[in-house]
Amino acid sequence: MDIKKELIEGIIQELVKYLYEDKLVDVESAMDTVYNSITFEKVSDTETGLYKESASYVYELLKDEIREGNLIQKEQ
Repeated sequence: MDIKKELIEGIIQELVKYLYEDKLVDVESAMDTVYNSITFEKVSDTETGLYKESASYVYELLKDEIREGNLIQKEQ
């Protein structure tokens, strides 16, 4: 398996875990939220480079997307 795919899968797993722990939703709902998000699309697209970021950073993007209804990448 290529390293980019491994990094992407690791981030996705962490996003599901964070949602499950923070929002107290079941695993299936957390997976549904992650896999149907714009954040998932962007992390999966290696051209964006988002797979290089930490899972906690990407989780903040996902939370913003859930709250705002779209993906907002804040300046660092």
